Amino acid sequence: MQIKNIVVAGGGVLGSQIAFQSAYCGFNVTIWLRSQSSITRTQPKLDNLRQVYIDTIEKMSTPKGQTASEWARGIADFDSFDKEDCISKVEKAYSSIKLELNMQKAVADADLVIESMAENVDDKITFYKSLAPLLEEKTVIVTNSSTLLPSKFAKYTGRADKYLSLHFANSIWKNNTAEIMAQAKTDGKYFDLIMDFAKDIRMIALPVKKEKSGYLLNSMLVPLLFSGMDLYVNGISDPESIDKAWTLGTGAPKGPFQILDTVGLATAYNIVLMYVKIPSFLAPYNFKGMAKMLKKYIDEGKLGMASGEGFYKYDKK
Repeated sequence: MQIKNIVVAGGGVLGSQIAFQSAYCGFNVTIWLRSQSSITRTQPKLDNLRQVYIDTIEKMSTPKGQTASEWARGIADFDSFDKEDCISKVEKAYSSIKLELNMQKAVADADLVIESMAENVDDKITFYKSLAPLLEEKTVIVTNSSTLLPSKFAKYTGRADKYLSLHFANSIWKNNTAEIMAQAKTDGKYFDLIMDFAKDIRMIALPVKKEKSGYLLNSMLVPLLFSGMDLYVNGISDPESIDKAWTLGTGAPKGPFQILDTVGLATAYNIVLMYVKIPSFLAPYNFKGMAKMLKKYIDEGKLGMASGEGFYKYDKK
């Protein structure tokens, strides 16, 4: 089977990045969205990604941009980099991505559907139940869920053998990893197919041999974010100081609150909610305090970098 037509369900931070990167690599891409307001939120993300890719390519053509720490591996290999060709691919990607509200129309000839919706179990189940009867036999489904296991949703897809996880890191054009994780009923040939697809969109494909909430990256990242928020909500210190403790102490480019702003506070809130009901004597962190704090920021419109403000303020371009 050859993958050509891709549908990304959800136009959030990562959904829009997955769509743009796939289109950049020559795939036909449609983003399915639930409402007109979703289009209003998604189009500016695509506008911004076009500029980010162009700015990154411009930088890659300079001596500073040709260092290992600055090179965007998802855009081009160092030894075959062609600035004009890369910019041409960006413009083609930007002009070719389709935004569609009609689910049946969006998935009509889909080879691959990439579900990239918020970490909400009920919403995902509702989506899969609506999607299942609309798909052609050939269509493979993957989830980009950050923490939820694919086995939790496999029976709702109507094709458990063609369903698995494909998880990306943020800033996909630079942090070009893709974690591929099967569930018990995934046919091995589709695991191999998605491994190949990840490579075709310039990702470093990382196989996850057992189902694990959080995969590889988030199994390490989420505890860091929880620890940072726990220090804040318990009054130990402030976000900026906590971030500095991490960045200056380890050399990491971002601290937990800078990462939260990048990921988006709504995503963080949905993850925290999954832990709120843990009895306090078993919970290693103050999850209720985290949820209350994140909800306050969200209610104030402080959703993170994408909205111009989260724990920090940003210039909206």
